[in-house]
Amino acid sequence: MNMKHFLLPAFLLMVLSGIAQNTPPKKKDKSKPKIDLTGRSNDHLLLQVGYTQWANLPDTLSTSGLSKSFNGYVMFDFPFKNDPRLSMAFGPGIGSDHILFTKRSIGIKELTPTLRFTNVQDTNHYKKSKLATVYLEAPIEFRFNKNPDKNNGFKWAIGMKVGTLLNAHTRNTKWQNRSGSLLNNYVMKETSKRFFNRTRLVAHGRVGLGHISLYGSYQLTTVIKDGFGPAVRPLTVGLTISGL
Repeated sequence: MNMKHFLLPAFLLMVLSGIAQNTPPKKKDKSKPKIDLTGRSNDHLLLQVGYTQWANLPDTLSTSGLSKSFNGYVMFDFPFKNDPRLSMAFGPGIGSDHILFTKRSIGIKELTPTLRFTNVQDTNHYKKSKLATVYLEAPIEFRFNKNPDKNNGFKWAIGMKVGTLLNAHTRNTKWQNRSGSLLNNYVMKETSKRFFNRTRLVAHGRVGLGHISLYGSYQLTTVIKDGFGPAVRPLTVGLTISGL
């Protein structure tokens, strides 16, 4: 065998052996295990029911009973690449507030310069009246979900909602006299958007575990147009069911 053919492989073997001995050992990967987000629900559907009151209510006006809010949204969620526990989400939905009054006439159809809430307890009147406002909304949220792949851990979210008014109406029930005797058990509905702001802006947040969370919201814009009535703003606390 030619000596050159023998020495060259031997020399290469020695070099590679030295490189292998001098190569530092790889450090163990201490990073978090990869989170598989395939097929996760992660609060794509939000259903909310809440207790609502008007903030900045004047002393001459009072609500009654259990005023409520009902909301439903379909959200598109975009996790952060460097930390999938964090994400941004947005999507369309419907939000509605239902404010209750007792022995009040709500002049939603009256041709008056302002929306009047008239005390009618000393004459024939409807026992219960409800003022409902319904909005097409676009919420946006910054979210944290401890277990985004399973959606069963601690979570919170904060954000804003922008809405446009779809409908404003009253629902009046149980026509009675001043002494409270029932005269007629029928329902009267009236609809008009004349006195109401067409756009609303709401700040909101929620915190919870798994599919259940508590939420709160405060409307930054007034329900009624400036100069057309009291400058009231809905304040709501309630329950969210999510991740369906």
